[in-house]
Amino acid sequence: MAPDIQKIIHIAQTAGKNILLPGFKQQAATSIKDDGSVVTETDLKCQDFLQRELSTLAPNIAFLGEEMTQHEQLKCLQSNKAFWCVDPLDGTSNFATPIPLFAISIALIDQGKPILACIHDPIRQETFTAIRGQGFQLNGQPMQSKPIAQLIQAVGFIDFKRLDTKTASRFATQKVYRSQRNIGSCALEWAWLAAGRGQFIIHGSEKLWDYAAGCLLAEESGCKVTDFGGNHPFKHAQLSSPIAAAPASIHKQLLSSLIL
Repeated sequence: MAPDIQKIIHIAQTAGKNILLPGFKQQAATSIKDDGSVVTETDLKCQDFLQRELSTLAPNIAFLGEEMTQHEQLKCLQSNKAFWCVDPLDGTSNFATPIPLFAISIALIDQGKPILACIHDPIRQETFTAIRGQGFQLNGQPMQSKPIAQLIQAVGFIDFKRLDTKTASRFATQKVYRSQRNIGSCALEWAWLAAGRGQFIIHGSEKLWDYAAGCLLAEESGCKVTDFGGNHPFKHAQLSSPIAAAPASIHKQLLSSLIL
């Protein structure tokens, strides 16, 4: 039985208020990880808090966080046990710049798929949640993604940096969609897709903690989520996957545009 979603919301909102917002205001010290990405003292402090609180809430559920070692992450992923998948500060580069676009992302993975998700934006005080089979909510209000007939009408979130050169060039130069955004926070792009603030996501390789919660939010709002080959990103236990997500009405068009 999944933990009470209201308790997850409280944990995320508390971390946002007491850890992320003060760190953003004070501009916590930053460093560069081995993979070239940015990490701040706030990332680490927030992950410690979330791990402690989630472990207290559900002692039998394991924990996979972005700031753990890859060995620890793989061990958790391959254990076949339920686990929390957490990004304590998604959008760290924005946070450190400072650009006020970042979020906390929490997903509960059980039997190889997300069953509960919470993404909290402490700047705008927006909390996006979903429970598998029970729909998507924004601040407690049920919502659905907006239907759209044609990809050419869509505004999408595209991370050109992680697309192969051919695909990136085509999406940048040909009229495949109406307009493009990249806001520097995967979690918020997923949350905004679910809320109808964009109509698709294309990403060449998102980390598990980037899409675990967002995938469920999108699906519960009426979107379809796959890799570029049409397979669900949770089909195999892996730490990263290419992502193609959109309302079901245009998902086939989106996949077709990737293999032209």
